[in-house]
Amino acid sequence: FADAVAAAGLCFIGPSGTSMRKMGSKAGAKDLMASHGVPVVPGYTGEEQDPALLAGEAQRIGFPLMIKAAYGGGGKGMRIVRKAEEFSAHLESCQREAKNAFGRDRALLERYVEKPRHIEFQIFGDCHGHVVHLNERECSAQRRYQKVLEETPSPFLTPELRTKMGEAAIGAARALDYVNAGTVEFIVGQGGDFYFMEINTRLQVEHPVTEMVLGLDLVELQLRVAAGEALPASLIRNKSIPANGHAIEVRLYAEDPEQGFLPGSGRLQTLRLPQASEHIRIDSGVVEGDLVSVFYDPMIAKMIAWDRDRHSALQRMREALAEVNVIGPKSNVAFLERLLRHAAVIEGSIDTGYLDRSLDEFLAATEQADASAEGDAFLPAAAIVSLLAEEADALAQAAASADPNSPWRRADGWRLGHPGKRIIALLDGDQRIEISAQGAQGNYRLAIGTHAFEISDAKFSDGWLSARRDGIVSRQRVFEEGARITVHDGTSRRSFEHAPAFAFVESSVSDADRVLAPMPGRIVVVKATTGDAVEAGDELLVMEAMKMELTLRAPRAGRIEAVQAAAGDFVDADSVLVRLEACE
Repeated sequence: FADAVAAAGLCFIGPSGTSMRKMGSKAGAKDLMASHGVPVVPGYTGEEQDPALLAGEAQRIGFPLMIKAAYGGGGKGMRIVRKAEEFSAHLESCQREAKNAFGRDRALLERYVEKPRHIEFQIFGDCHGHVVHLNERECSAQRRYQKVLEETPSPFLTPELRTKMGEAAIGAARALDYVNAGTVEFIVGQGGDFYFMEINTRLQVEHPVTEMVLGLDLVELQLRVAAGEALPASLIRNKSIPANGHAIEVRLYAEDPEQGFLPGSGRLQTLRLPQASEHIRIDSGVVEGDLVSVFYDPMIAKMIAWDRDRHSALQRMREALAEVNVIGPKSNVAFLERLLRHAAVIEGSIDTGYLDRSLDEFLAATEQADASAEGDAFLPAAAIVSLLAEEADALAQAAASADPNSPWRRADGWRLGHPGKRIIALLDGDQRIEISAQGAQGNYRLAIGTHAFEISDAKFSDGWLSARRDGIVSRQRVFEEGARITVHDGTSRRSFEHAPAFAFVESSVSDADRVLAPMPGRIVVVKATTGDAVEAGDELLVMEAMKMELTLRAPRAGRIEAVQAAAGDFVDADSVLVRLEACE
């Protein structure tokens, strides 16, 4: 495309087709960098792709090693192999994913660096022969090779290591006669050893953190360089620019962390994001009411926080996340809040595999709220907001009626001779919790399980609930949207759904005789055959949806009664793909 633009007499805003072609193959790029003295990870980058040869090369390199798609990026077509007997299966999966995503299944092998950091340098070159770097970004917080949190400066780099890596990044750019914006990505060992990984011939998703600390508009700089201008003299003179403060970016996604980060889709019924300021930047491609499609990356927004130092920037981001509310598809906002408070992030010690190794540390506890927990701040807050809303609704209806002073228009549970009792029912997941309440107008006695609370002076305005609980004043952020109430205690959040106070709620029981499509997607492999005997957990199908492969497994031991999907089929969510014979 870049060549076609140039042939048409137009200016392509980016590197030349020649430079891109050199970087289009990770294998070719690695060989080129090695020939110019840029450190590279030992491995195999040859074009010969015979499985037996690749298995032999794997033995030569040693385990653990990584299989990578030679073309493409975004974390697709990458597998870590720790044992020789696992190599063939991982190679097949990697090649299949690469073929589907990039049209070519060539793979390369390289030694896997244990507990590595992912640090990249923003580079810029102009058509006058000048090349500079704009410092580094650390992207070590990753899940399945997808970046989750990015920041600059890196908390890991020393000034000496930053200088060495910056010089290597400039050397990589010069090897390509590079013009315009690019990103040189390095893998960095715990001892400070670093190796070239790849060059992205474009701006990265995380480029706003560089802009925030340098005061530059990198898109404007791209346009100026493409128009033939030289890079600013200050950059050329210093070869970089000192950072001002610290910036952090997180990616808000429509996905369900509790279900293996299954990408979500659907309409954004509610989307509340923090207000932009000198400390907070929001880059979003959707607005409330938009549809998150299954055909594109499910990112809702990038959130960037800046402050004078890293500690303050982390706190700014925590405060910004507390203002987020997403209703419609599930989101990863609660996961991000836990991430920003985790010791590995606070200490700046996280490596690229930490999230995958220790994912349970970042997910909500599997047990639900204890309805009788004396210290629970969420349930009482949700109950109070429900009571205040019920009373406000009753007053509004009374005001609009023919008899606004009728006692039948009140919602305070009044009884002659004693205070009446109301029941508020909330669903915490599939757990039904009943709260009994006496009182009205912000003054209540709540009973939840075996504990009772005295509430006074409760007021709910502009998304904030203030109340005195057992004599202690508290203030909490509460999002109320339809039947859902989300309470944020300043550290974490919990969502509840209104339920009828007097209603039978049927428990949901999973059907173990069927395998359903968890979301819309395309079937890429079918391993199940009618009549086969299977054990619980056996792999039956592989489907591809929203940038990831999903393996669907047998829910129990049994015999397959029917397979209702074939490779290449596009299936809707909840489609029955495989049926098991009923248990006798």
